[in-house]
Amino acid sequence: MSAACRPASIFLAIALASAAPARAEKADKDKPTQIEANSMQSDETRRLNIFEGNVVVTKGTLTVRSERLVVRQDPEGYQLTTATGAPVHFRQRQDPKEPGKEGGWMDGEALRLEIDDRKGTIELFDKARVNRDGDEVTGNYILVDQRSDYFSVNNGPKNPPGRVKAIIQPKANDSEGAK
Repeated sequence: MSAACRPASIFLAIALASAAPARAEKADKDKPTQIEANSMQSDETRRLNIFEGNVVVTKGTLTVRSERLVVRQDPEGYQLTTATGAPVHFRQRQDPKEPGKEGGWMDGEALRLEIDDRKGTIELFDKARVNRDGDEVTGNYILVDQRSDYFSVNNGPKNPPGRVKAIIQPKANDSEGAK
């Protein structure tokens, strides 16, 4: 990797370390970040990095695919990452609910994805969908609070009369296994 790409990669690595909800695989934060794109611009004065054209970011089990990725860093070092595309896709393995078992996957898509590591949030805008362990929510806006594992889904401020959709899979009852 060239010296010019290293600062941008470091900024992006920090931003993407917070990209998954609270149950995301913890080992991902210690993995290297690999970024591929058709072009890259870095403006260290403005603390801004832009990747364009078939952008693919991989960090451990996390993968983000977009047409454009913009990473901004504030003076305190927090990043705001915005990915846009038609649509942006992401996927990441979740930590297992029980020791010794494999965690499920969370994936989603939207036309725009914003990751704010200061707030600990992921926001999906326009034609948004998130699927986790078979449960799926769709709407024009989805907020995932990474710190509390809280989801909020609505049709967004542009289309308030719209409806959201949720598909919730039946879960095994722990007391049934004890019978």
